[in-house]
Amino acid sequence: MLRGRSLSVTSLGGLPRWEAELPVEDLLLFEVAWEVTNKVGGIYTVIQTKAKTTADEWGENYFLIGPYFEHNMKTQVEQCEPINDAVSRAVDTMNKHGCQVHFGRWLIEGSPYVVLFDIGYSAWNLDKWKGDLWEACNVGIPYHDQEANDMLIFGSLTAWFLKEVTDHADGKHVIAQFHEWQAGTGLILSRARKLPIGTVFTTHATLLGRYLCAANIDFYNHLDKFNIDKEAGERQIYHRYCMERASVHCAHVFTTVSEITAIEAEHMLKRKPDVVTPNGLNVKKFSAVHEFQNLHAMYKARIQDFVRGHFYGHLDFDLEKTLFLFIAGRYEFSNKGADIFLESLSRLNFLLRVHKSDVTVVVFFIMPAKTNNFNVETLKGQAVRKQLWDTAHSVKEKFGKKLYDALLRGEIPDMNNILDRDDLTIMKRAIFSTQRQSLPPVTTHNMIDDSTDPILSTIRRIGLFNSRTDRVKVILHPEFLSSTSPLLPMDYEEFVRGCHLGVFPSYYEPWGYTPAECTVMGIPSVTTNLSGFGCFMQEHVADPTAYGIYIVDRRFRSPDDSCNQLTQFLYGFCKQSRRQRIIQRNRTERLSDLLDWRYLGRYYQHARHLTLSRAFPDKFHMEPTSPPTTEGFKYPRPSSVPPSPSGSQVSSPQSSDAEDENEDERYDEEEEAERDRLNIKSPFSPGRIPRGKKKLHGEYKN
Repeated sequence: MLRGRSLSVTSLGGLPRWEAELPVEDLLLFEVAWEVTNKVGGIYTVIQTKAKTTADEWGENYFLIGPYFEHNMKTQVEQCEPINDAVSRAVDTMNKHGCQVHFGRWLIEGSPYVVLFDIGYSAWNLDKWKGDLWEACNVGIPYHDQEANDMLIFGSLTAWFLKEVTDHADGKHVIAQFHEWQAGTGLILSRARKLPIGTVFTTHATLLGRYLCAANIDFYNHLDKFNIDKEAGERQIYHRYCMERASVHCAHVFTTVSEITAIEAEHMLKRKPDVVTPNGLNVKKFSAVHEFQNLHAMYKARIQDFVRGHFYGHLDFDLEKTLFLFIAGRYEFSNKGADIFLESLSRLNFLLRVHKSDVTVVVFFIMPAKTNNFNVETLKGQAVRKQLWDTAHSVKEKFGKKLYDALLRGEIPDMNNILDRDDLTIMKRAIFSTQRQSLPPVTTHNMIDDSTDPILSTIRRIGLFNSRTDRVKVILHPEFLSSTSPLLPMDYEEFVRGCHLGVFPSYYEPWGYTPAECTVMGIPSVTTNLSGFGCFMQEHVADPTAYGIYIVDRRFRSPDDSCNQLTQFLYGFCKQSRRQRIIQRNRTERLSDLLDWRYLGRYYQHARHLTLSRAFPDKFHMEPTSPPTTEGFKYPRPSSVPPSPSGSQVSSPQSSDAEDENEDERYDEEEEAERDRLNIKSPFSPGRIPRGKKKLHGEYKN
């Protein structure tokens, strides 16, 4: 137990829970990551969303360490002077010795303190620091690897800073958490210099794992068979892999973000993680219970406007019976599951056509690629739509004035005469302007590598060209969304809220923020049992499908079987009535509490308990009992009938407006919501990966 405080386990509702709190007033916590104030990938989201919860717990004793970039500093950070004496002295000392260290508050929720190092300003020390790293762990960095050189400078500055802090810590103990291999050299050098700090290393994805999966290798089935050194050497990342592995083995506590990544790390990095720390979000609840449903309707209307322009001349489908699906993220064709998604869309298109469904599916691929600006045909479509809108409004104004005048005279206007020849001419010209000789474009931009682009090549192979007979339409938007775009002026969050389903059938996804973000916005999503998010939901939700979390089995099924399962999920979703989708969105949104950092932050708390007990065993001691786990806890299946929106579906697609009148008697939303709220309040606590427990690996890969 912690000195002066008890670290006990109590039971509430049959579930164990840690009750002790860290003595934060006697500690300093530093989180080190390349993505502090610097958006590159998912780690930025982890740190940014977790900041408020951590800052609330640690107050003035919490600091983030990252790289300095002038633009980020000007737009995201408010400079100020350090209040903490040890940090202030460390900043002053380093600045006096030829470094450039910036300090301030990061302008995000929680306003945490940030310490930012100017990498370029200290590059003159690179050769010396390369020697230090070689002496510490016999890892050399090639001169041509600019990124690895930058990470070494960043890590060396971090280790220097932590030494200065511990020299003036005035009895306070320091915990430093390092995220990913980019920050790892700071951990290696800190341990090599025997700094009195507790260290945590968190891997969000192993270097080699990402490379191997991208190469279409049967990864999970051969985890224990890879020659790690050979594979890393062939991909010319051996030195980076060594930096990552050294960081893992130097840390007092090693954590990963999911069970699936824990299995991977055990084989790739040769150490079992001590704690799994799932990624959360800073969940905000609306004061009005169904406000997220109103937002869905509002933003769906804006997406419909874009679709009207994109498909002008071919808009022979009912937008009220059109579903919007999307996939978003880094352009990793196989890792993100774009390959299996496209194949399933081809099969879905066949099913909808065979069953003569009146449902249309418009699928967006939001994945950044190299482009030569917007497609002229796409921009023309939006211009035509706007012109038609203006024409309709001008005719409406004239019609309204004539109608008004007639009513004032006490007459019923002659509808045959209320529109004159000019009005009819204007409307005919507007109709002619919507005619087009070509099919609606598949991509919104001019692609630089059009002929070799994986998504476009697959679309050509499966023949989804947005023809009139296709019930599935595809739009590739190879650029991140922005509210300032002249084409689709929406932020990503607005776009997600306007869609009906997010589809993320990833093969390699250590966590998966995209489906998690969908969940907190009340949008159903598809994920896999090879993603951390999918595994987490399978563990904590008894019937994920009922709550709008569709989990594709890509671990124990062949690619073809997985594709068929995904197709069935999509086809079943298309058969839902509007009411069923509303019920499902309500249930999806209620799962957001599971992903709140107020709950998931406990996993990080446990990791820090463990770090203190290992780094300072004389002062902090944790009893050698198994930490509490969430094993056995399941967010129960909703008891209302139907158990899931697909439970009462007919065998063929029906109108999205269709409603089952009997459902009112079988579904009491308030009662179900109250039951769910009580269930989520049942405390669940962080657990460690069981030692010696044999894990099953996947059996198939494309």
